[in-house]
Order: sequence, then structure tokens, then C-alpha cells
Amino acid sequence: MKNERVSRMSYTTREEARKDIARYIEFWYNLKRLHSAVGYRPPREVHAEFENLRLAA
Repeated sequence: MKNERVSRMSYTTREEARKDIARYIEFWYNLKRLHSAVGYRPPREVHAEFENLRLAA
């Protein structure tokens, strides 16, 4: 995340940095970024699949 976001931004306050990083994680990292640990699928997709299986059981 340091290479993808933090090193490319300039923050004036700690609060501004916290909000930007949280927004980045929620809207990019969790939605779109593929993860090898879950078969190169986005975490939200894996979570939705888990929830569907849990509800079907």
C-alpha cells in the first residue's frame, strides 16, 4: 500500500491521511485488487461466496 498510495500522496494532517487510506482500502483494495491467497479473486467476491454458502446451509 505504501507504493500504491501513500508514497504518491501528500497529506497535510494525520486525519486527512487516515481518511484517504481508509477510503483507498474500502473502495480499491477490497473491491478490485486480486489476492493470490483466495484464487486471484477480489476479497469482496470471496466474502459474498462465503455468505451465500453459509446461508444455504
